[in-house]
Amino acid sequence: MGATVTAVSSNAEYSFTKPNRDSITLLAGLGVEGDVHAGVTVKHRSRVAQDPTQPNLRQVHLIHEELFAEVAGAGYQVTPGQLGENITTRGIDLLGLPVGTLLHIGDEAVLEVTGLRNPCAQIDGFQGGLLKQVVGRDAAGNVVRKAGIMSVVREGGVVRPGDAIEAELPEGPHRPLERV
Repeated sequence: MGATVTAVSSNAEYSFTKPNRDSITLLAGLGVEGDVHAGVTVKHRSRVAQDPTQPNLRQVHLIHEELFAEVAGAGYQVTPGQLGENITTRGIDLLGLPVGTLLHIGDEAVLEVTGLRNPCAQIDGFQGGLLKQVVGRDAAGNVVRKAGIMSVVREGGVVRPGDAIEAELPEGPHRPLERV
């Protein structure tokens, strides 16, 4: 079985979690229609406080469903949308994709991967101790972020659970994902 969308979520209000929807509409250059984080410039509060004119590289947040099973092993119950993602996936190594990967989703939508989500303390506000499950260090001491990836919308379209995802890697050399 190939990579698929397992859930889609959006919220018009600032909130940590996002309710699941039957579908979301991606708007080229903006993000998820009706979502609080949609826009050409940054919408995340911490980024707006730093510089409200910087480009929004975090229009659409994707998380791999496999993360939920991983944190369940440590006693945490997480379901799609609860970590603020717009698209929950299965069967694709999101964290292993290089910057600039194009994700073709469903019949029309195309996202360009911009980087890693930088998990914040709000995750512990959702479930105490969960932050340590989604961000840590590898054997060499490097920070490892597992809370999904961020992207921008290159081509709009409707995205629904069950839609296929196809990754188109950029021309090499590939740049690994960094936090955005």
